[in-house]
Amino acid sequence: MPNFGPSDYVQLLLAGLSTGSIYVLIGLGLITIYNVTGVVNLAQGEFVMLGAMVAVSLYRAGLPLAVSGLVSVACVVVVGLVVHRLTIRPARQATDVTMIIITIGTSIAVRGLALWIWGTTAYSLPDFSPGPPVALWGAVVGRQRLWIMGTAGVVLLLVHTFFQYTLLGKAVRACAINRRAAQILGVNPEAMAALAYGLGAALSAVAGIVIAPLTLVSYDMGLTLGLKGFVVAIMGGLTNMPAAVIGGLLLGVLEAFSSALLTSGLKDGIAFLALLVVLLVRTIQLRPLRAAWPLARRT
Repeated sequence: MPNFGPSDYVQLLLAGLSTGSIYVLIGLGLITIYNVTGVVNLAQGEFVMLGAMVAVSLYRAGLPLAVSGLVSVACVVVVGLVVHRLTIRPARQATDVTMIIITIGTSIAVRGLALWIWGTTAYSLPDFSPGPPVALWGAVVGRQRLWIMGTAGVVLLLVHTFFQYTLLGKAVRACAINRRAAQILGVNPEAMAALAYGLGAALSAVAGIVIAPLTLVSYDMGLTLGLKGFVVAIMGGLTNMPAAVIGGLLLGVLEAFSSALLTSGLKDGIAFLALLVVLLVRTIQLRPLRAAWPLARRT
């Protein structure tokens, strides 16, 4: 084990929190879509890729960085709405397995389209705030990592405000809780499903944009990030946003410490090990309910 001091552990903690913030944004987007539509969107990572690649293209075309980011998010929202209209809405009566296959097919199609547009070249954005790293509690942290954590915090606050204090957000929550009852009260479930898809796409696009200055982005970057976002969503039971936030941050910290203290090869394995543990725990918890289900039906 490397000989690390307290400042090194603080640096690993901050790096893990910034990485976990990316996973949280992706996971929340997936949870938002699932709560309203009941669809586990395995194409969520492609929204991350599109957010980054569109922002890079707009910036290279001469637009300011901030404008490139905002326009990129808007473009990805439109893509999310189109995906919902062309793939999810026509198949809304299909089985869960069919819907998952549709989202996988969508992911492959979007990735292929991105390959055709941008090729295999890797791109990046400049740092949002160029300059030397910032010293925090003895650790040295890159400015972009602070941007990632700050952006994630602001987005989480906006999402919370939207769902808790706006009429439109309450309508989305109503559809998530009871779709039929919401429809009886005058809420359009199809419109709310489209809104959920657009919001989920926006959250992932923001994640792609803020991570673009930190790493190279390419047409195939969404696969791994999407799977890790799925792990975070599973940690929240696909419904619990606060649990997903905690799980995403914890996953990022575990990856950072395992890479530094053990080996970098464990970084991706940690996420899927966590997925297996969470699924195993949930299976054990549900087993008594499944055993009681036939008795409940007979009564």
